[in-house]
Amino acid sequence: MTAPAPKIQDYAVIGDGRSAALISNRGSIDWLCWPRFDSPSVFGAIVDPNRGGHWSICPTQDSKVSRRYIDKTNILETIFANDSSKIVLTDFMSVTSEENKRKRLWPEHELVRQIKCDSGDAEVIVEFNPRLDYGRIEPKIESVGKLGWRFGLGAHVYTLRSDIDLDFKQSGESPHAIAKVRLKAGELITFSLNFSEEGPAVLPPLGDSATERLNLTIGWWRDWIAKSNYRGRYGRQVIRSALALKLLSYAPSGAIIAAPTTSLPERIGGDLNWDYRFAWLRDAAFTVHTLFGLGYKDDAEAFVNWLLHATNLTRPRLCVSYDVFGERPPDEHTLTHLGGYLNSRPVRIGNLASEQLQLDIYGEVVEAVCHFFGDKEPDHEMQKMLRQCGEYVCEHWNQPDNGMWEARDKLRHYTHSRLMCWVTLDRLIEMHECGRISGFSIEKFKTARVAIRREIEENGWSKKLGAYAQACGSDVADASTLLLAYHGFEDASSERMQKTHARIRERLVPRIGLVHRNEQSKDRHEGAFALCSFWETDFLARSGKLDEAHEVYEAALSFANDVDLFAEEIDPETGDALGNFPQAFTHLGAINAALTLRDIEEGTHKLKRTS
Repeated sequence: MTAPAPKIQDYAVIGDGRSAALISNRGSIDWLCWPRFDSPSVFGAIVDPNRGGHWSICPTQDSKVSRRYIDKTNILETIFANDSSKIVLTDFMSVTSEENKRKRLWPEHELVRQIKCDSGDAEVIVEFNPRLDYGRIEPKIESVGKLGWRFGLGAHVYTLRSDIDLDFKQSGESPHAIAKVRLKAGELITFSLNFSEEGPAVLPPLGDSATERLNLTIGWWRDWIAKSNYRGRYGRQVIRSALALKLLSYAPSGAIIAAPTTSLPERIGGDLNWDYRFAWLRDAAFTVHTLFGLGYKDDAEAFVNWLLHATNLTRPRLCVSYDVFGERPPDEHTLTHLGGYLNSRPVRIGNLASEQLQLDIYGEVVEAVCHFFGDKEPDHEMQKMLRQCGEYVCEHWNQPDNGMWEARDKLRHYTHSRLMCWVTLDRLIEMHECGRISGFSIEKFKTARVAIRREIEENGWSKKLGAYAQACGSDVADASTLLLAYHGFEDASSERMQKTHARIRERLVPRIGLVHRNEQSKDRHEGAFALCSFWETDFLARSGKLDEAHEVYEAALSFANDVDLFAEEIDPETGDALGNFPQAFTHLGAINAALTLRDIEEGTHKLKRTS
């Protein structure tokens, strides 16, 4: 009998700041793209268990499974226990400081899997079945003697080594390795998969050397998380969310991708399946606020530098998303040979949203840069970018756009887009008045800011709904209207904002801790949007309703998986995760809400002014 497919929440993630692997609670790597997050997959069983490829390690005997990350790291341990044995599978990608790399032989890219028998004895089965280029290529795997087994595609070379002998056989249509080995208490087996694309591969020794790399990787993650200044009551969840964000950061450029996966469905069996392996400008303000709020100034600076580089070629028009090097993502197309997660088709690579008009991103970028520089004066190039954003908004703020939810049906005059255009001008005017930026007509910016405020207050407010609506002239409830308070357009305790929250509760909240993003998504039977729960937490805290804010926040946290990771959405009926996983936007929201709760309770929170 075939076991049911893993649920999205059954996965955990490991990585090295360049790529990431998803590992099921059965010990199977079902997603890995090398050498970058957006590279073609090596293992892709999560989007097609028959064609995608996988690498599984598990006991042959039925076992109770638990798992955890080694404390304050992104190193995963999966524990299989039964009456006769307990074995521990440890998975990680090697990462350490540049200083340590100079002192020892260090691989370009390495994924290490160690299986240890803690007690008793157990038979373990290993199945290694790579499929390159999103499952389109079944690689020829060749023995290279003591160096292990090698396969590749063009200049890309993959090498698998192990403490045990592997036997690659033609099984069905795909050559793959199956090995069974019996372990006694205290015995340890190491597997190392290496990737190289430049020159000869660096293949460090196994045995004690692999254990040394494990210890150095533990040290690297702990050194990074030790820089966090968060000391609030939600320390465990904030630490895990911060570590998840670090996993989604592309170290060479500073970019942070939305998620490491593509086409995990927002509705099982549906077609709301998107490629999220790119960096969205929409995340900019939340990202910088989070990194600064936790004390990661170097990471914030790297992200802002990436932001400047990515937007340089297209300004004053900004793209919605960019790849990790600041280039346009590839054109969206469908991988017709893949069946999709639980038959949810199509499987897409690339993202058409990069071509959309989303006016809210200008406010996100300006807010991020202003927060980063604080009281300091931005340099010449940064001031130029800020002025260009302001001038563009002055000319285009009253146009309809695709909005933050990236609607593909038609353009609308979204309230949130208007809000972020207002934020663009409001922050630039404030910087000008403090002497930190010049070179534009302050009166022009002020006139446009007043016009945008009037538009939101008169047309963004729906008398029929009795609340701020999704778009000017509409009567549709949308959770994004809570951000009017977050960005300082209106006080959270105002009558209008309290009525808006009441209407969102009435129409978009299926149960405490879950919020649909809008009425359209609810009617399409999508999951609740996890980020919106943290928006509600933030709103309640700003309203002075701290007990209720904590109630919502803790309910929202309960929908994380067993290792505190969040997907994009949550099925309100089952609590199952939906959408790409893990999701940066959700973890950003979780951290920001925790920071707001902490700061308000400590009396250090500074509310943004309205104007």
